[in-house]
Parts: sequence; C-alpha cells; structure tokens
Amino acid sequence: MKNQVRSEATTIPLTAPYAVESGGAALIGACVFISLAKLASGEIGQFTREGEYTYAKATGTGTGGAQGALIYWDNTAKLFTGVATGNTLAGFFSVAAGNTDATCQFVFS
Repeated sequence: MKNQVRSEATTIPLTAPYAVESGGAALIGACVFISLAKLASGEIGQFTREGEYTYAKATGTGTGGAQGALIYWDNTAKLFTGVATGNTLAGFFSVAAGNTDATCQFVFS
C-alpha cells in the first residue's frame, strides 16, 4: 500500500495542548487521545487512541451511561461524561457507569 505512513501504529507523536500526566487524556484537534508519558504543555510525546481505559468521570445528572452508550470528553473539566452537549465524542462505555460513579471504563471508537 503506497499511502501507509505507519504499519500497525498504536501510538503517534503529538504536541500536548496542556500539561498531561502519563495515562492522562487530552483533546488534540477534534480527537481525544491518551498520553503515554507525563508531558508539559507544548511538549511532543506519544499518544494513543486504542484500547480500553479506566478514567475519572464527571458526576451528576446524565453523566453515566449503559454498556455501549457513547462517552464524551469534557475538555473544561478534563473528565469523561455521558453528556454530549459541548463535549467531544471519544468512544463508548465498556462497562455501565452510574451518574454518581467517579470513574468509568471506556473504549475508543
């Protein structure tokens, strides 16, 4: 294939839009990624959009979701949520999460 840049790429070097911890999420352009290392704002590091993760979730009305429900990234709160309005689609809940749950499991899509 002539247009393939990487074979079986699981990570890609990107510029952190803000300080992010190893395993932390970041909105880069229109996509949510997970950082593989602690990075300062503007630092280039390895990010991924593959796999299943446990991460902090917003709490309150509508923030949870059933298994398979869509999950979004709230870039202001830096948390995942079931609330679509004003947030970026990231994937889906791999395990159901209630509105009061502080963490969730999700898979990128």
